[in-house]
Amino acid sequence: MSSEATRRVPMIALRELVDRYLSLALTFGVPVSLFSFALSAAETERLFSSFDEDYHISRFFHFSKDIGTPFSINGFPVTHVAIDAEILSIL
Repeated sequence: MSSEATRRVPMIALRELVDRYLSLALTFGVPVSLFSFALSAAETERLFSSFDEDYHISRFFHFSKDIGTPFSINGFPVTHVAIDAEILSIL
């Protein structure tokens, strides 16, 4: 596997990420600080950038920049993510 392919493999599965999101947000559509996912900065940036690069997944993710620790998601500084309930259709 190339180093680029290794970089694109998420360290946690989408289902686990959605479960973590729901435990923090309590319902879909609520912005949650990326810092709240309790991953290192590098892991947070790799994980969310990887999911953001996949059209079938990224359409359910809504990144925003608010007060908090910014992370670089595919080159854009963001602090929060909200996930649509429709993501359940691909899990």
